Amino acid sequence: MTTPYRRKRYWNEPRMGWYERAYIFEVLRGLMITGRVFLKNLGTFMLGRRGALTTYYPEEQRPDYARHNRGRHVLVQRADGKPQCVACNLCATVCPAKVIEIESACDLSDAAHPKYPARFAIDYSRCIFCGLCVEACPEDAIRMQPETPHFPGPDRTTMWSHREDLLSWQPARDAAKPYPPAGEEEAR
Repeated sequence: MTTPYRRKRYWNEPRMGWYERAYIFEVLRGLMITGRVFLKNLGTFMLGRRGALTTYYPEEQRPDYARHNRGRHVLVQRADGKPQCVACNLCATVCPAKVIEIESACDLSDAAHPKYPARFAIDYSRCIFCGLCVEACPEDAIRMQPETPHFPGPDRTTMWSHREDLLSWQPARDAAKPYPPAGEEEAR
């Protein structure tokens, strides 16, 4: 016959008195705190000062984003329109949230960098916008743009951004490490 499990009692275990067990006093104390914050915010709103206000997102944009807001990712393009990315997977490796997925492909006609991303996807429903992927990229192939209009999505399935989206949204062509066009490579 097994004995039922009995939780161990500790010497410093807190004990509730009749005041805490009544709960009504704690509920009233919570209502007092909530009411005080509400009246303070109402007062700042009535006086026209900056207070806790609601921004209605699609119609209004918040002007007070953080100075260091990193924003949304952009893939940098080469002169011929291909992505600057060479599918080295450093950005996916360094990402703490593991939201970047890269599938590499090979193009042997490009002698400088034959490896390119056939699939490049970022899951923004899990991204923490830390910017480590931008810092880890040795090719200056990925950047972050702070202006992100209409960025939130209605559900998680629409929060994926694929290679075509990352190349076409605010396209960047000024790579810090430019590659020679394909014609110049063959002339050498």
